[in-house]
Amino acid sequence: MTILVAYVPRPEGEAALAKGIEIAKRRDEHLVVVNASPGGGKTDPSAVDVVDAERVEEILKNSGLNTEFKQLVRGKNAVEEIEALIESMQVSVLIIGLRKRSPVGKLIMGSVAQELLLSVSCPVLAVKAGE
Repeated sequence: MTILVAYVPRPEGEAALAKGIEIAKRRDEHLVVVNASPGGGKTDPSAVDVVDAERVEEILKNSGLNTEFKQLVRGKNAVEEIEALIESMQVSVLIIGLRKRSPVGKLIMGSVAQELLLSVSCPVLAVKAGE
């Protein structure tokens, strides 16, 4: 089985990555870390730059696990990309990071985390970044 981590270069992404490594070690499972964005000419704060990608790959290499880092920039949104990965792999759990939101922010629909929680076909573990 595979543990899939949805990674963004923010504290909530770091929390998801750390939890993914912890669980993969405990379960002795394959770990796939994915960063997905539509690409195009837009600047996407969720997209990983070269420096951050190298840092994540180094963390994964030093984890001692069977790991893989995927950066997907194919015109699809992150939810579509992650759903496709879940359908193509035997994913035991998807790990996502959550950011702190105000009560009004919680009412706003459309967050990637919320869409993933409601749409994917595997268990989802949502972790919060340390404060």
